[in-house]
Amino acid sequence: MSNAILDFKPISRMRRNHGLEHATIHVLSKKYPNVKLGGLSTPIGFTIFGDIPTEEVAEAAIKALKSLRAGQADLAMHPNCGTNFAISGLAAGFGAWLGTLGAGKRFKQKLERLPLMALLATIGLIVTRPLGPLVQKRITTTGDPQGLELDRVETFVRAGIRMHRILTKG
Repeated sequence: MSNAILDFKPISRMRRNHGLEHATIHVLSKKYPNVKLGGLSTPIGFTIFGDIPTEEVAEAAIKALKSLRAGQADLAMHPNCGTNFAISGLAAGFGAWLGTLGAGKRFKQKLERLPLMALLATIGLIVTRPLGPLVQKRITTTGDPQGLELDRVETFVRAGIRMHRILTKG
Protein backbone atom coordinates (compact mmCIF):
# COMPACT_ATOMS: atom_id res chain seq x y z
CA MET A 1 0.00 0.00 0.00
CA SER A 2 1.27 3.45 -0.86
CA ASN A 3 2.96 5.31 1.98
CA ALA A 4 1.06 8.45 0.93
CA ILE A 5 -2.20 6.76 1.92
CA LEU A 6 -0.80 5.33 5.16
CA ASP A 7 0.72 8.71 6.04
CA PHE A 8 -2.57 10.56 5.52
CA LYS A 9 -3.17 12.07 8.98
CA PRO A 10 -6.45 10.31 9.94
CA ILE A 11 -5.12 6.95 8.73
CA SER A 12 -1.74 7.47 10.41
CA ARG A 13 -3.45 8.41 13.67
CA MET A 14 -5.71 5.35 13.45
CA ARG A 15 -2.74 3.02 12.84
CA ARG A 16 -0.75 4.51 15.74
CA ASN A 17 -3.75 4.36 18.07
CA HIS A 18 -4.39 0.77 16.96
CA GLY A 19 -0.80 -0.18 17.77
CA LEU A 20 -1.03 1.55 21.15
CA GLU A 21 -4.36 -0.18 21.82
CA HIS A 22 -2.70 -3.58 21.25
CA ALA A 23 0.32 -2.65 23.37
CA THR A 24 -1.99 -1.51 26.19
CA ILE A 25 -3.92 -4.79 26.02
CA HIS A 26 -0.63 -6.73 26.17
CA VAL A 27 0.38 -4.81 29.33
CA LEU A 28 -3.06 -5.29 30.94
CA SER A 29 -3.18 -9.00 30.02
CA LYS A 30 0.05 -9.64 31.92
CA LYS A 31 -1.39 -8.09 35.07
CA TYR A 32 -4.93 -9.44 34.59
CA PRO A 33 -4.52 -12.75 32.74
CA ASN A 34 -8.07 -13.94 33.47
CA VAL A 35 -9.91 -10.78 32.40
CA LYS A 36 -11.37 -10.75 28.88
CA LEU A 37 -10.33 -7.59 27.07
CA GLY A 38 -11.22 -6.08 23.75
CA GLY A 39 -10.46 -2.87 21.95
CA LEU A 40 -11.51 -0.53 19.20
CA SER A 41 -9.39 2.22 17.66
CA THR A 42 -10.29 5.49 15.98
CA PRO A 43 -8.23 8.45 14.75
CA ILE A 44 -8.83 10.25 18.08
CA GLY A 45 -7.91 7.37 20.39
CA PHE A 46 -9.02 3.91 21.35
CA THR A 47 -11.40 2.14 23.71
CA ILE A 48 -10.56 -0.81 25.93
CA PHE A 49 -13.48 -3.03 26.92
CA GLY A 50 -12.95 -4.86 30.21
CA ASP A 51 -13.68 -4.81 33.91
CA ILE A 52 -10.43 -3.22 35.09
CA PRO A 53 -9.97 -0.10 37.26
CA THR A 54 -9.52 3.09 35.25
CA GLU A 55 -6.22 3.88 36.98
CA GLU A 56 -4.82 0.54 35.84
CA VAL A 57 -5.84 1.21 32.24
CA ALA A 58 -4.23 4.66 32.35
CA GLU A 59 -1.00 3.23 33.81
CA ALA A 60 -0.98 0.45 31.21
CA ALA A 61 -1.42 2.95 28.37
CA ILE A 62 1.50 5.04 29.72
CA LYS A 63 3.69 1.95 30.02
CA ALA A 64 2.66 0.72 26.56
CA LEU A 65 3.51 4.07 24.96
CA LYS A 66 6.91 4.13 26.67
CA SER A 67 7.58 0.58 25.48
CA LEU A 68 6.66 1.42 21.89
CA ARG A 69 8.89 4.50 22.01
CA ALA A 70 11.70 2.28 23.33
CA GLY A 71 11.47 0.19 20.16
CA GLN A 72 9.23 -2.68 21.29
CA ALA A 73 7.19 -2.50 18.08
CA ASP A 74 6.11 -6.13 18.43
CA LEU A 75 3.66 -4.99 21.14
CA ALA A 76 1.60 -3.34 18.37
CA MET A 77 0.72 -6.79 17.02
CA HIS A 78 -1.99 -8.92 18.66
CA PRO A 79 -3.11 -12.43 17.70
CA ASN A 80 -6.78 -11.60 18.42
CA CYS A 81 -6.83 -8.45 16.31
CA GLY A 82 -9.99 -7.93 14.29
CA THR A 83 -7.83 -7.58 11.19
CA ASN A 84 -6.91 -11.27 11.45
CA PHE A 85 -10.55 -12.28 11.80
CA ALA A 86 -11.73 -9.97 9.00
CA ILE A 87 -9.18 -11.31 6.50
CA SER A 88 -10.07 -14.92 7.35
CA GLY A 89 -13.79 -14.17 7.30
CA LEU A 90 -13.59 -12.55 3.89
CA ALA A 91 -11.66 -15.50 2.50
CA ALA A 92 -14.09 -18.02 4.01
CA GLY A 93 -17.08 -16.10 2.69
CA PHE A 94 -15.54 -15.85 -0.76
CA GLY A 95 -14.79 -19.59 -0.74
CA ALA A 96 -18.37 -20.42 0.27
CA TRP A 97 -19.70 -18.11 -2.44
CA LEU A 98 -17.50 -19.81 -5.04
CA GLY A 99 -19.06 -23.10 -4.01
CA THR A 100 -22.52 -21.80 -4.96
CA LEU A 101 -21.60 -20.81 -8.51
CA GLY A 102 -23.50 -22.88 -11.05
CA ALA A 103 -25.60 -24.58 -8.39
CA GLY A 104 -28.91 -23.59 -9.89
CA LYS A 105 -31.74 -21.63 -8.32
CA ARG A 106 -33.50 -24.28 -6.26
CA PHE A 107 -32.70 -24.63 -2.57
CA LYS A 108 -32.00 -28.36 -2.92
CA GLN A 109 -29.40 -27.70 -5.63
CA LYS A 110 -27.65 -25.18 -3.38
CA LEU A 111 -27.89 -27.49 -0.36
CA GLU A 112 -26.17 -30.25 -2.32
CA ARG A 113 -23.17 -27.87 -2.64
CA LEU A 114 -22.83 -27.46 1.13
CA PRO A 115 -19.86 -29.87 1.45
CA LEU A 116 -18.04 -28.03 -1.36
CA MET A 117 -18.85 -24.66 0.23
CA ALA A 118 -17.51 -25.85 3.59
CA LEU A 119 -14.35 -27.22 1.95
CA LEU A 120 -13.67 -23.99 0.04
CA ALA A 121 -14.36 -21.87 3.16
CA THR A 122 -11.94 -24.03 5.16
CA ILE A 123 -9.26 -23.73 2.48
CA GLY A 124 -9.79 -19.96 2.55
CA LEU A 125 -9.26 -19.93 6.32
CA ILE A 126 -6.10 -22.02 6.09
CA VAL A 127 -4.57 -20.11 3.20
CA THR A 128 -5.18 -16.68 4.73
CA ARG A 129 -4.04 -17.51 8.25
CA PRO A 130 -0.61 -15.87 7.75
CA LEU A 131 -2.14 -13.02 5.74
CA GLY A 132 -4.05 -11.44 8.67
CA PRO A 133 -0.94 -10.72 10.77
CA LEU A 134 0.86 -9.43 7.67
CA VAL A 135 -1.96 -6.99 6.90
CA GLN A 136 -2.04 -6.02 10.57
CA LYS A 137 1.70 -5.33 10.60
CA ARG A 138 1.92 -3.45 7.30
CA ILE A 139 -1.44 -1.68 7.05
CA THR A 140 -3.77 -1.55 10.05
CA THR A 141 -1.26 -0.92 12.87
CA THR A 142 2.16 0.54 13.45
CA GLY A 143 4.59 0.05 16.30
CA ASP A 144 6.01 3.54 15.81
CA PRO A 145 3.92 5.99 17.84
CA GLN A 146 5.84 8.98 16.41
CA GLY A 147 4.51 12.06 18.26
CA LEU A 148 1.46 10.34 19.72
CA GLU A 149 0.65 11.47 23.27
CA LEU A 150 -1.97 10.40 25.76
CA ASP A 151 -4.55 13.10 26.45
CA ARG A 152 -7.03 11.59 28.91
CA VAL A 153 -8.90 8.47 29.93
CA GLU A 154 -12.67 8.42 30.24
CA THR A 155 -14.55 5.47 31.73
CA PHE A 156 -18.20 4.64 31.28
CA VAL A 157 -20.51 1.63 31.43
CA ARG A 158 -22.94 0.76 28.63
CA ALA A 159 -25.14 -2.33 28.59
CA GLY A 160 -23.23 -3.59 31.64
CA ILE A 161 -19.85 -3.39 29.88
CA ARG A 162 -17.08 -1.20 31.33
CA MET A 163 -15.34 0.82 28.65
CA HIS A 164 -12.21 2.94 28.93
CA ARG A 165 -11.80 5.54 26.18
CA ILE A 166 -8.18 6.67 25.85
CA LEU A 167 -7.99 9.91 23.89
CA THR A 168 -4.71 10.78 22.19
CA LYS A 169 -3.19 13.72 20.37
CA GLY A 170 -0.24 14.21 18.06
